[in-house]
Amino acid sequence: MWSIGELAEHAGVTVKTVRFYSDRGLLPEAGRSGGGHRRYGPEALDRLRLIRSLRTLDLPVTEVGRVLEQEDALEDVVAGRLRELGSQLAALRWREAALQLLQDCTPEERADRLRLIGAVGTPPSTAALARFWRAWLPPRLPARLVSVVVDHAVPQPPAAPAPEQVLAFARLHAFASGPCPGTGRPVARRPEPDYRPDVLFDGLIEAYALAAPDVRAARPPREGEALDCFVSAHARARGARDTPAFRRALSSQLAAEPRIDDYWRLTAVVRASPDPTPGAADAWLCAALGSGSGQTALVSAALHPHADECPSTSRSEGSAQVRRSEA
Repeated sequence: MWSIGELAEHAGVTVKTVRFYSDRGLLPEAGRSGGGHRRYGPEALDRLRLIRSLRTLDLPVTEVGRVLEQEDALEDVVAGRLRELGSQLAALRWREAALQLLQDCTPEERADRLRLIGAVGTPPSTAALARFWRAWLPPRLPARLVSVVVDHAVPQPPAAPAPEQVLAFARLHAFASGPCPGTGRPVARRPEPDYRPDVLFDGLIEAYALAAPDVRAARPPREGEALDCFVSAHARARGARDTPAFRRALSSQLAAEPRIDDYWRLTAVVRASPDPTPGAADAWLCAALGSGSGQTALVSAALHPHADECPSTSRSEGSAQVRRSEA
């Protein structure tokens, strides 16, 4: 039986440390001396060393208690701690890149960058971008397609961002959350009771996948399977047929929207991936449609902002990434 001082000496800690863990029930006493002093058995040394090892990993005292009392708790505690550290490291890397962004700019740029960065949390959240897209998607779109569109449209902040990625994400956040005139949902002038936004979005997702290899390889827009799928999606959504007249009418309705084009450009910077964004695929297909129908190539990255107000040959509520916003 060891006294508290002897146990502390064997473990290489202070008496205060032993008393601290004893008072919190992590280090049970084996008994008391005749004078009421604490006494510990040899097993207390192994327990104390285990406690110190767990505390060295910065586990809270409560979590240390779980590990000591439950044999299978260590795995869960370690996994939870790793998640916390991952979040902390992501926040630190984001702050580091943000500081570099401020360091490597002119005094004139610094105030604007501070404003943009300050509006984004650390680590950054994609909630504002997801809300933006959910608000502009067709109200009749099935939940599964809403989820797919949001997943493709909202870029995840990189774990170790470069300064330019921090700036691009901050600008996306400002675009999606800032007050913008004319962003109210348009009121349809011509209701289309037979319109099928689910058919349109399903078809566009397939068309974007078909166009991706050409976009990735920087091939010129051209007719082919991807364009046929693209046009067919628009036609089937309205119960129409893919005819030269339909293609000409559709091409004339697909006008570019520079602000949503800028969204996709910033998204590409944040992702830093060779895979094209849906906006890039959409632009390629619109250019192919314009060239193939004899019209001027109209490059767009999503829907026209007033799609609900367009005639039935417009892209009204569809494209895997929607250009409803005037933000």
